Amino acid sequence: MPNSRHPSWSSFIQPSLEHLITLSDDVGVIQHATEDIPNRATGYCTDDVARALIVVYQKLAADPRDADAMRLAPVYLAFLQDAQLPDGRFHNFMGYDRQWLDCVGTHDSVGRALWALGYGMRYAPRATWRRLCKRLFNKGLKSLDWLQYARAQSYAVIGLTHACHASIADIELPLYREAMGKLAGSLKARFEATSAADWDWFEDIMTYDNARLSEAMLRAGAALGDENLTSIGLRSLAFYQRVTIEDGVFVPIGNEGWYPRGGPRARYSQQPLEAVSLVDVALAAYEATGDAAFASAAQIGLDWYLGRNSRGIAMANGGGCLDGLNESSVNLNMGAESSLAYLSAAYSLAAVAGGKERTGRAIIGALSTGGE
Repeated sequence: MPNSRHPSWSSFIQPSLEHLITLSDDVGVIQHATEDIPNRATGYCTDDVARALIVVYQKLAADPRDADAMRLAPVYLAFLQDAQLPDGRFHNFMGYDRQWLDCVGTHDSVGRALWALGYGMRYAPRATWRRLCKRLFNKGLKSLDWLQYARAQSYAVIGLTHACHASIADIELPLYREAMGKLAGSLKARFEATSAADWDWFEDIMTYDNARLSEAMLRAGAALGDENLTSIGLRSLAFYQRVTIEDGVFVPIGNEGWYPRGGPRARYSQQPLEAVSLVDVALAAYEATGDAAFASAAQIGLDWYLGRNSRGIAMANGGGCLDGLNESSVNLNMGAESSLAYLSAAYSLAAVAGGKERTGRAIIGALSTGGE
């Protein structure tokens, strides 16, 4: 379990958008980089543009006059508009020549697009942006039955929870709640089919972006008032923490073998997207329970980027983040996924530490008293 007795105050950091600006152009955000230089040959993807849209909205929540975030937000939203197919799904990969490279995107990319659009419905600072997010989101609801994988379903659930918050008085609210309940029910069925005393998880193997599954259950449970979903979210999160937090240090599942049930867990290559997932699920758990230990768990997730990891290496560099932590090396490239993960984690904690969200004052109190 997280060590909540001696949290640091690094949650106040607000990294610059400088590297994201370097990766971005008038189309979107370049997927990969050679060290800190955009690798244009890799083009763009909906996955990363969706992440980027959330990040610039987070930045604008902290600084509504940030000119760079104001400039980038409509670029990213226009990309998602162009990516959407007539059936509500989305393309994922676009070449640097602005030509789509697929007929339809991955399940994850569709789920992430819906997540970003739901987030934009709730947090975009301009009414025109919120309306377009809602239009694209509503069209995307047609794709929900197509989403068959746990992570894609989780991303969509998170987007639906934001859409519900944005639509308290709207006629679409029952539709959003029904769709969320259906997807959350699918995740619940996965959990009930595989969980046991020694394996409280949704699948027989832990792979990537694991904490998003628990986060989806926590957020759906809160939005629907369903204590069973919340309980599954907390149980699975407790298991995830037992697996990945060692003496107050986050050691995510590595992608060199993952963690199959009954087998060894991979410790490397650790990916930056895992740490932001821990930040977000911990904040969701804190909001659901008021347990101060989750405030410190969120800090542990951010600290992974800052050098409190299994190798003691700082992964963040300004507003960028190295692409992977290996057993005897680091990936020196700073691509979009990694850098956006770091920015989002930092902005999420800065928001609550600065009192900009409903849970902020309580989390500051928890950190100040050491979680007791």
